[in-house]
Amino acid sequence: MTRRLSQAWLAALLTMAALAAAPAHSADIVLGQIGPFTVIPVPDAPEINQGIKAYVNEANKQGVRGRKISFFELDDRYSADGFVEQLGKAMDKKPVALLSPIGSNALKRLLDDKLLDQTDVVIMNAIPGAESFRAPGHPRLFHIRAGDKQQIEKMVHHSRTIGMTKLSVLYQDLPIGTSGMAVAQEAAGKASGLELKGVKSATDAPALAAASKQIGALGGQGVLVLGAPRFMADGVAALRKAGVSQSIFVLSYVPAGLIVKLAGVEGARGVGIAQTYPNPNGRTLPVHRDFQAAMKAAFPDLKEYTSFHLEGYLSARTVGEALKRNTEKEPTAAGLAKTLKTMGELDFGGFRVDFSKSNVGSNFVDIGVIGSDGKLRY
Repeated sequence: MTRRLSQAWLAALLTMAALAAAPAHSADIVLGQIGPFTVIPVPDAPEINQGIKAYVNEANKQGVRGRKISFFELDDRYSADGFVEQLGKAMDKKPVALLSPIGSNALKRLLDDKLLDQTDVVIMNAIPGAESFRAPGHPRLFHIRAGDKQQIEKMVHHSRTIGMTKLSVLYQDLPIGTSGMAVAQEAAGKASGLELKGVKSATDAPALAAASKQIGALGGQGVLVLGAPRFMADGVAALRKAGVSQSIFVLSYVPAGLIVKLAGVEGARGVGIAQTYPNPNGRTLPVHRDFQAAMKAAFPDLKEYTSFHLEGYLSARTVGEALKRNTEKEPTAAGLAKTLKTMGELDFGGFRVDFSKSNVGSNFVDIGVIGSDGKLRY
């Protein structure tokens, strides 16, 4: 009996030793998302979350280099303090990357307080794409969506192309608004024959109403609204209420449905929204097929998809493709960042990402227009 117990004990010791010596790659690769799941009155973070989960669900069918992806999300309540608090909690989970944080104040705090120098993680695809978050940015902060600069330049150029000579700008007193106004002024300066004037506004209804009247008095043939998503949607409604019937353009962060809700179908009709991704409900591109198949498998009850769904999917898929190419036994933030910079162009079949020249991977910009039925047309 004693001999059998000794042999059993020895076998147990050998098993534990083997497990201790086993490669660590049997553990999951951890990805996370810190975002405003409450407080902010737009569905950006939840929809991005669904897109991420659609990719993770698809990737885990085969695994990434023999490993599963584990994904978590944390709510920063749309505040800089909340983001810092949740970043600390996130790092306890040891993620190799965090996907698509949202909010000017959170991103400003991230960079001003040098939080990426104190944490070992890559951040993929921060929102918004204000130039102040990209130049100089940070070596471990990557951007998939075309930035505000590219979006604004596209809309200013489009305004001039369709014959406008006067363009007005309603902009929020926030980095996304003030830096956007500077970009618009620079773009207008390069567009021969285009005069541009701006009005800065706070977010409250009386301030927006007063600013909208000023915009109307400027006599522009079109209006560019720059700010946080709710500011831009409220701005469209305030402009229409002030009698501004001219063409209005907003950045990509605003869901068409929110504009329709606040301005009504008639007020929303003709509003142009910059698009930094292909039509998520399109049928012609390979990326449509892959994305929609993943969404259908993960969320079968959803019948229509948004650009934020596609953004979450592409953010996660970009990290997944880089992890597949990473040669480290244990993926690290430094190794992931190096792979992203050196792996060359990723072609997802209608959408390309390439970080070889900078940490901004795409310049894709289109303009969708809200139709008479309240739906976005590409």
